[in-house]
Amino acid sequence: MERPDILRAGAMIIVFVIFLAALHVIHRRPAERPVSDVPSVSAPDDLSAELLRCAELGPQDAEDPHCQAVWKENRARFFGRPARPLLPQAAPATLPMTSAPQGGRS
Repeated sequence: MERPDILRAGAMIIVFVIFLAALHVIHRRPAERPVSDVPSVSAPDDLSAELLRCAELGPQDAEDPHCQAVWKENRARFFGRPARPLLPQAAPATLPMTSAPQGGRS
């Protein structure tokens, strides 16, 4: 064999070894993590409950100041700013829907 053939065979062997090493790294099992007693799913907090309450309100209550504060706090939490605890507040009294006659003009 000539020198270029030996170098070519050596380069192919090196590439093959690198390929095998990459496969080994890819298929290596991760170390088992210790199981903790802390639940992985966090319990819903007051902000989540208020968000659900505000989401259930109809379009007539879209301008509720408490809901606007809740949405503002949710945006702050989403963008990484520390969340401030909201003071518990009673749900605003909704006005009864009355079917007032509409003076329709044709």
